[in-house]
Amino acid sequence: MYFLGVDFGGGSCKATLLSSSGKVAAEAFSEYPTQYISGGGACQNPVDWVNSAIECIRSVLKFAAAEEIKCICFSAATHTAVLLGADGNPVCPSVYWTDTRSAPDARELNGICGDEIRLKTLHSPSPVWTIAQLRFLNRVSPKIMRNVKRVTFAKDYVRGFFTGDFVTDRIEAAGSMFYDVEKGRWDVKLCALAGISEDVLPKLNEPVDVAGTVTASAAAASGLKKGTLVITGCTDTAAEVFAAGCLKKGDASVKFATAGRICVISDKPAVNENIINYQHLKKGLWYPGSATKSCAASLRWFRDAFGGDYRTLDDAASETDAGADGLLFHPYLSGELTPYNLPSMRGAFNGVTGIHRKGHFARAVMEGAAFSMRNCLDSIRALGLDTGDTAVFLGGAAKSALWRQIAADVLNLKLIVRKNCDSSFGGAMLAGIGAGYFKNTDEAFSVCRPEEFTVYPDEKNREVYGKAFARYLKLADFYKEFYGADK
Repeated sequence: MYFLGVDFGGGSCKATLLSSSGKVAAEAFSEYPTQYISGGGACQNPVDWVNSAIECIRSVLKFAAAEEIKCICFSAATHTAVLLGADGNPVCPSVYWTDTRSAPDARELNGICGDEIRLKTLHSPSPVWTIAQLRFLNRVSPKIMRNVKRVTFAKDYVRGFFTGDFVTDRIEAAGSMFYDVEKGRWDVKLCALAGISEDVLPKLNEPVDVAGTVTASAAAASGLKKGTLVITGCTDTAAEVFAAGCLKKGDASVKFATAGRICVISDKPAVNENIINYQHLKKGLWYPGSATKSCAASLRWFRDAFGGDYRTLDDAASETDAGADGLLFHPYLSGELTPYNLPSMRGAFNGVTGIHRKGHFARAVMEGAAFSMRNCLDSIRALGLDTGDTAVFLGGAAKSALWRQIAADVLNLKLIVRKNCDSSFGGAMLAGIGAGYFKNTDEAFSVCRPEEFTVYPDEKNREVYGKAFARYLKLADFYKEFYGADK
């Protein structure tokens, strides 16, 4: 018996096939592009997600018969709306959450009724949220918006391809800013601010609720068995927090993925313009967190722009001392969230000299992402959310021994690294709950808990990184003032 989790990250899909004994039987990956547009635009094609899902599913089916898969769970980054026409197909590419073109619309929303929006959603409007993105599209592409008959979200669109359903979950809904968190329902006024009505939005489910079953056409495309159970699923971070085993108050996770997140499990939200609040899979808990927009995405950008692959970049960076001989990188490729909340902020290398080579730049990118996350960590602690001295380390950076050590040193945290600790693994465990095999999240994680090891901060690097981080903050304050003039 197997359970399947399929997740959509910033640039790739991953599928994890999990056995009922809690062991990972197979994994598969498939990349898809992001289209970057001048002026801060970032879009993805929803059809690419479906094609990547099919590719990954066909890959893992080499290790299990289709009839052995009892349940499937999809997850994806939130804030990514899919606008559907009368034929059920997307009317345009999806605005990705790193897109900053809706900054003027977010400012307008704050001016119109910012307090009411914050009261209902626990957040301030910014280009991250769907409400600002759709207001932007109504302003620049009203013809497209007139053709919109349904609005769904990334993982829900893909799941709908497999089942034909039209639902979403409460955690995903909160990421749209159309959802009144306290009342647990779509809000008429919030929808109207984006130029839509609540009847174009999906039905609201719990993440483990059954959304449907695999249709004959989807089975033919993917190799899955017709009638296979599919649950509603959840956002990538909710699944990842579950995968990390962060299931009680005080547990903490640090994620160096496309974006960076630091989450601390709490029994209440931490309402602040620099903190993102989402409800946990376990009702009554929350995972408030800080975020940096371009974490591992910065190294991917560096790879794509200047050549090489991750291994060669990692090797070159490893030959460079801590601090990259004075070279600093600020990873504001798409603006920044915590603690600046400034879409117009931009990245930079600083301190370049004739001694610096490609390895220095690669290491500076890794360290710059870690400094940004240290900024996030300090912001969380300032609000009274204590991570203690230990956190679970998540994301693609966890595969790099160098980057793991940089993170531990800069954050001064003991980082627990688990063999399987990503959203697709969390989704697969959630599918096991949806299938009725596991009673709840605690039992699922207990059965499936993967092997782990701990990375400890290196004391000899503390002084180097302390001085470098102080320089990083001074420059960040300058960039905030410089780019803030363009808000």
